[in-house]
Amino acid sequence: MKTDRKKIVISEFMDTQAVDSLKRHFDVCADPSLVDEPERLRDALADADALIVRNRTQVTAALLDGAPRVKVVGRLGVGLDNIAFGACKDRGVQVFPATGANARAVAEYVIATSLMLLRGAYLHSAAVAQGQWPRAALSNGREAAGGTMAVIGFGGIGQLVAQLACGIGMRVAGYDPQVPADAACWQETGAQGMSFDDALRAADVVTVHVPLVESTRNLLGAAQLAMLKPHAVVINTSRGGVVDESALACALKQGRLGGAALDVFADEPLKAGSPLAGAPNLILTPHIAGLTVQSNERVGTLVASRVMHALLEGEHDSTNTRELRHGTDIIR
Repeated sequence: MKTDRKKIVISEFMDTQAVDSLKRHFDVCADPSLVDEPERLRDALADADALIVRNRTQVTAALLDGAPRVKVVGRLGVGLDNIAFGACKDRGVQVFPATGANARAVAEYVIATSLMLLRGAYLHSAAVAQGQWPRAALSNGREAAGGTMAVIGFGGIGQLVAQLACGIGMRVAGYDPQVPADAACWQETGAQGMSFDDALRAADVVTVHVPLVESTRNLLGAAQLAMLKPHAVVINTSRGGVVDESALACALKQGRLGGAALDVFADEPLKAGSPLAGAPNLILTPHIAGLTVQSNERVGTLVASRVMHALLEGEHDSTNTRELRHGTDIIR
């Protein structure tokens, strides 16, 4: 039956309540399997007015060419590296990320993995259950309080990480070339702005919160990892490719780093035979730092609201410049 209701295609997981809110006003095709079936996705988009994605659906110029009615793209996250923003702009397509909605989830992940890796005692449950008692070996962990966390990229998530780190007694060294030295955020978060190299040298924990652009590719490579203290911990929840995985694995295996946690990888899913395999004191998670029950609800609600507003009201509040600049909110 023909309908004049506008159509929204959702190609990846979205919170059920947010999907239901859209169904009250639009025809909604919500199918998480579409991301892995490009032909079905193209067919679904042929008469669609909006597309909602996470990070795996590649919103390319070619995809948009096959979706002539699409004027709105919602992003269930904030990173836009899977969206051809220039192609969207050329076609008058508005892009709405969920800026800030998953910041708390990412920040808590950073703090939790920092504490685990500094202490170094939480990856031995199997040994203890088998009757081993590595008490002496596990008695030399480090406390976070009094240590320094280097926050590389001082946008919304980086600032929240800094606040939480200060709350557990850490000093915070922040680096972001886009944030002026007199910006209020340094004082508000209790962080001290430093040069990139100085922040690395001071760090007991390094956490990275930058987008993947040419200037940030392998931002933490062999030379930068060599600047770190031997007990330092590296955490990447931003984008794969920002940390050189081979160099990181080598540093861990040679005992030149205290540990690392990676939630993002240059190739996702991480392929068998990765140089990371077998590296000690390493926590690997499948791009979920920003995903919790609460953040899924916030992200879904925010994106649904923005997409609904754009389709019903026709306003053109497209992604602003601040959200796209280097080193700030574009993380997940």
